Amino acid sequence: MSWLQEEAITQAVIDMLTVNMGLKPGEKLLVVADVPRIIDWQTETQAKLEAMAERAVLARLVAGIAAEHFPDCSVSFLPFPATGRHGAELEETVAQRMKESDVVVAPTTYSLSHTDARLATIQAGGRVASMPEFEARMFEAGGPMAADYRKIAADSQTFADLLATANEVTLRTAYGTDLRFSLAGRPGRADCGLYGTEPGSWGNLPAGEAYAIPLEGTGQGKLVAPAGWYPNLAEDMIFRIERGEVVELTGGGAVGDRFRGLFNLGSDDPLYRARRNLAELGVGTNPNARKPDNTLEAEKIKGTVHIGIGDNIHMGGQVEADSHDDFVQPRPDLIFDGKAVILDGEWQI
Repeated sequence: MSWLQEEAITQAVIDMLTVNMGLKPGEKLLVVADVPRIIDWQTETQAKLEAMAERAVLARLVAGIAAEHFPDCSVSFLPFPATGRHGAELEETVAQRMKESDVVVAPTTYSLSHTDARLATIQAGGRVASMPEFEARMFEAGGPMAADYRKIAADSQTFADLLATANEVTLRTAYGTDLRFSLAGRPGRADCGLYGTEPGSWGNLPAGEAYAIPLEGTGQGKLVAPAGWYPNLAEDMIFRIERGEVVELTGGGAVGDRFRGLFNLGSDDPLYRARRNLAELGVGTNPNARKPDNTLEAEKIKGTVHIGIGDNIHMGGQVEADSHDDFVQPRPDLIFDGKAVILDGEWQI
């Protein structure tokens, strides 16, 4: 564990707040961080606890740097108990503080992207950077936060336009993924990392993707999450999908066991069926993203695509779930209406 030095990240934090978030004099900035619960201290690995603690310290450093270098802004740091799951709802007090802020920066362990709290914040005009599993090294020169975000914006919009006109999608990889679904009538969206221009803008940092929501009920085939391409995934994890829902999950070791518990396969309970929903197709566009086992970064890697399972209502879909997880597909073939737009990870556009 390497504790952070403020001077090592100061300029990158300033750049993030000015370039990515467009922080202006007089605005309210809230930096939030989730911290380990008592149960986490009892059940999580040493490595996971260290990562959570370091991320919370990083968040406090970000708030401190912001307070010093943006004296005309109101800056607050708000730690809260971790939810334990991506997309799980936040405490009402945290959600209200977010809603009252102009800018929210969230280097959390568990993603708040697919929550009512994030949605309410942008509906109130706030700008949100969701940064689940963020690592301080992402600020370094050559890292995904140091990329040319204007070029990323252009590439992301190109793919968003392609997604918007696509109907039938086929996704294949050498690892065994062979999945088909429809995007008919669904818009394509670009997450380019530049959130300072309009009220209600939001996305990930680091950013760099285009995405769309598969038409519910249309997904058919197999999705393989390769070993090493999801946190702590030591063996391939294989999802069988029918009518837009995961119906079987094999492999994956301990990670697979966790998802089998989360999905409760075979249950008709709407809670579990929503968690099993085929929720997202994303295309990575950040040339500086490289780390495969950090989902926040991996799904932005140029040449990859990712498939989301769980909630999509917070992205404009029809299924509301209390979880959303993304599974990155390296070196994919991505085919729209019979025409390849990516072959073996190489863009064909």
